[in-house]
Amino acid sequence: MSLIDLSHEIRAGMTTYPGLPGPEITPHLTREASREVYAPGVEFAIDRITMVGNTGTYLDAPFHRYEGGTDLAGVPLTSVADLPTVVVRCTERAVDAAVLSAALESSVRGHAVLLHTGGDRGWGTHAYAADAPYLSEDGARFLVEAGAALVGIDSVNIDQVTPEGFRPAHSLLLAAEIPVLEHLTNLGAVPDTGARLHAAPPPVRNFGTFPVRAYVVV
Repeated sequence: MSLIDLSHEIRAGMTTYPGLPGPEITPHLTREASREVYAPGVEFAIDRITMVGNTGTYLDAPFHRYEGGTDLAGVPLTSVADLPTVVVRCTERAVDAAVLSAALESSVRGHAVLLHTGGDRGWGTHAYAADAPYLSEDGARFLVEAGAALVGIDSVNIDQVTPEGFRPAHSLLLAAEIPVLEHLTNLGAVPDTGARLHAAPPPVRNFGTFPVRAYVVV
């Protein structure tokens, strides 16, 4: 058995999605100050992090898109943990139904479908958001009808980011209660089939997006 990490490291001030603020990491109780609280030789650091939910590698719950949708606390573990995976290797920018149909040799029902586009190569640079790969509307519809349990991508957004603000992949997948996992990395190390994904967020009530430590067990 081996474990493959699919998550980006979170650091103070980093940019995940252009235009959103980076995380602020500050001390709440320093080690030096804690020495006044605990017994001699005992010290702790208690730190504070302020960030938007869309930080690092994160999971979108239906609440992210829909008022009244299932929030992070309501997402069942069966939708985000110990899921059999299918990795789709994508060379086209738009991952559409034709690409998926040609790449998938077996059923994806109940599986996490992970789109390996190579988009993570630009992580942390301006290139990451430029002409980024995405899942098209008909591609999202294909995966909904195929019964995917979760859909992930190693790109800046599962949708094509346009000034008009249309987000068909988010809209279709989250309406079907299919969580979306964005900003994955290292999918090249994951076999096409046979791995099992774990990407459970904390159960935060009335919250739709939160970072996860996504990894697969092979």
